[in-house]
Amino acid sequence: MKFSLAFAATLTLLAAPALAETLPPPAISVTGEATVSVPPDLAQIDAGVTSDGKTAREASDTNNAAMGKVLLALKGAGIDEKDYQTSRLSLQPQYAPNRSGPSPVVGYRASNRVTVKLRDVTKVAPTIDLVIGAGANEFGGVNFMVSQPSKLLDEARERAVADARRKAEIYAKAAGVTLGEPLGISEDGGAAPPIFRSKMAAPMAQGAAVAQGEETLSVTVSVSWAIKPKE
Repeated sequence: MKFSLAFAATLTLLAAPALAETLPPPAISVTGEATVSVPPDLAQIDAGVTSDGKTAREASDTNNAAMGKVLLALKGAGIDEKDYQTSRLSLQPQYAPNRSGPSPVVGYRASNRVTVKLRDVTKVAPTIDLVIGAGANEFGGVNFMVSQPSKLLDEARERAVADARRKAEIYAKAAGVTLGEPLGISEDGGAAPPIFRSKMAAPMAQGAAVAQGEETLSVTVSVSWAIKPKE
């Protein structure tokens, strides 16, 4: 019996340090946030031509001829052919409205859309006027972008960690402790997608009103900082 009690006591003494080792070290956990904004250096416009005809061939031929003029205008403006491409083609029957029972086909509608990438955002307004003047009768909008967002995100990450340290130091001072080394850093949910913030639109060359605004990239990080033991 004495042997059993001694053995049990030994197990208890051995387990105590092991339990202590599993406890996490004292730490301060905070989140840091940062945003970086920059004017966009790329733009993308979407425009097209829609044509009606009594037959599918008539609608298609009319549409092809009209879009051909738009593409020639883009080429004539010095836009590289690799920077514009067809984004959608469609040919659909048109039915007579307000009829009981099956509606007969009264014609056809052909549509051709093209996406144009502009590496100079100052050319957005002139290009819009160019394609409309060449015969485009549909316009899908303008999308501004940043060509190298990764560099901006890296800058935002540095600022986010600095923001986390600032907050942690505030908490450490309030708690009467000293901040130590970071124990872990994680980026919450990855980088947020760019947010387009428009400035006031102003008339540009040849009449189109376009505002390029800013691209804003944001990063949030979670950081745990160790608390230094008191001397």
